[in-house]
Amino acid sequence: MLNTLGIWVGFSINCCIQNVIQHNMPSPFISLDATDIRILQELQRDAKLTNVELAARVHLSPSPCLARVRALEKSGVISRYVTLLDPIRLGQAVSVFIQVRLEQQVERALKTFEAAVAGWPEVMECYLMTGDSDYLLRVVVADIPAFERFILERLSKIRGVANIRSSFSLKQVKYETALPLGA
Repeated sequence: MLNTLGIWVGFSINCCIQNVIQHNMPSPFISLDATDIRILQELQRDAKLTNVELAARVHLSPSPCLARVRALEKSGVISRYVTLLDPIRLGQAVSVFIQVRLEQQVERALKTFEAAVAGWPEVMECYLMTGDSDYLLRVVVADIPAFERFILERLSKIRGVANIRSSFSLKQVKYETALPLGA
């Protein structure tokens, strides 16, 4: 659905669009008004805001503001609140992007791979891809020996992994956690 600003707004791309189409499910997109968008923008900037502070920033009284936040939570637009940590200060300074190709792209192989990486704390992100590689991972480790252990003791031991290509990040140029919601 288009919101009042003409922007497509959705829960999560992980919501299977195929299921919506194939099973006549309701659309995963939610219509948001300008006030909802301002609330989301403020919470993306600082989720520690009190309801009173948030209400003042979006020009609402506290009670209606809290009701809107609860509705956004209930609808799944706000899925959780997290604290972002500085990996360098915590000794996790090496960020590596890994492209993985599987021997076969059959459902069982995909599920095996996804189940394995889902339990590893070093894997910050994992995407099923189109193109030359089947998966793209972002891994954070303390140093090169820790990365070597990750590759040799974990990733290369997953049944069906055919190829692993790694690229080390030299510098993080931009890192955003806030989704673009429009002006």
